[in-house]
Amino acid sequence: MRFFNTLTKKIEEFIPNEEGVIKMYTCGPTVYHYQHLGNMRTYITEDVFEKAFKYLGYKVNRVMNITDVGHLKSDADEGEDKMVIAMEREHKSSKEIAKFYTDDFMENCALVNIKWPDTVVPATTEIDMYIKIITKLLETGYAYESNGNIYYDTSKFPNYYELSGRKEDELILASRDDVEEDKNKRNPADFVLWFTNSKFGNQELQWDSPFGRGFPGWHIECSGIAIKHLGEHLDIHFGAEDAVFPHHTNEIAQSEAYLGHKWCNYWVHLSWLLTDNIKMSKSLGHVTTIKTLKEEGYNPLSYRYFILSSYYHKQVNFTYETLDQNEAAYLKLLNKTTSLTPSGDLDKDLFDKYDNQFKEYLSNDIGTSNCITLVYDLLKDEQVNNTTKIELIKSWDTVLSLDLLKKEEKEIDSELLSYINKKIEERKEAKANKDFPLADQIRNELEEKGIILKDTREGTTFELVK
Repeated sequence: MRFFNTLTKKIEEFIPNEEGVIKMYTCGPTVYHYQHLGNMRTYITEDVFEKAFKYLGYKVNRVMNITDVGHLKSDADEGEDKMVIAMEREHKSSKEIAKFYTDDFMENCALVNIKWPDTVVPATTEIDMYIKIITKLLETGYAYESNGNIYYDTSKFPNYYELSGRKEDELILASRDDVEEDKNKRNPADFVLWFTNSKFGNQELQWDSPFGRGFPGWHIECSGIAIKHLGEHLDIHFGAEDAVFPHHTNEIAQSEAYLGHKWCNYWVHLSWLLTDNIKMSKSLGHVTTIKTLKEEGYNPLSYRYFILSSYYHKQVNFTYETLDQNEAAYLKLLNKTTSLTPSGDLDKDLFDKYDNQFKEYLSNDIGTSNCITLVYDLLKDEQVNNTTKIELIKSWDTVLSLDLLKKEEKEIDSELLSYINKKIEERKEAKANKDFPLADQIRNELEEKGIILKDTREGTTFELVK
């Protein structure tokens, strides 16, 4: 397996710490709002990576957090906790907010066939772990107290900018929107590990700690959850590209200072989804969700097809026109795959030939667009019988997760039945007149509508697929 490692800034071979076993951490949602299409691009791609690893023979242990406290409006530890903002907006408790948006996130994941991770951990359930890490960082001099809050001293960690490739002078006050003045910090890049009442007195979620009553910072949560549930050596860490700095940069600093050794060798960041060439963002009002697409009449898996057709490390522009094109392509593909009927015995040689090509595409930086093209190539290959095609598609769909062989029955009303029978008669007449182009045209017209004709000795029948 080879993929782009943000830490080394190049595509390189993946070698896990333990042969055949992968410890995988993926940053989960902050459950203060809906997860929009841009967020879902990240989760779909992480889902594909996990399934690809398993397809290639690895055992995967994946952990994801749910951020339900501590994620402030600004990455510079300024502004209110996003959960508090949601509470004020919706007049609900933080627990109610977290449950509602977590449930909604799960529903959106299900619509695009995202596998729920093995271990999902709400941040509020691991307070003791954060306190344990922060206590050691204070003892070893990596952290300090200032005005009641606990800060991480980035000047003590020489490789602080390795992941992001930034430089310290880029953090001069007001040089970036996400760096604001905090007179409690020793250095502009320092970040909060624990907030106390000296900074937030009206926070609903607070816990007693040796540092004062308060709550954890966002960055310490992911480190604590990953170390507790995956151990001291993490194989691969995922997230959106805007988390490179400061979130993942801070994770590395605090984790390696706590552990005393390198923590994670591979970092994969998924690029933004643009809408009208602007990053999709909740702050800009872009909250179109997978459920929104379904309500508008789209098949949610058309969006997954769209994401799989592009390279995960490149920005993609989303428009409804593009979605329309991808839905048409996906439904056409679905009509072809679901209309396959078994014929002949499984051809092991041809199965292995195609499957090895599929694995090669996955191994080469998760080439899902090539994998989809391979499905089309397989369908067109007259040397491969239908039984072999079906078995290959069934196998590949454990990774693609596009329901390529799933048939969904549609209700047939009298109007639709009359239309189908009329077209069957028109096609029968065309064939009798040897007007085969017209007969093919009628068949194709019906296929575009999800109506598959079956010619049998007893006559022509049909079935409906989505």
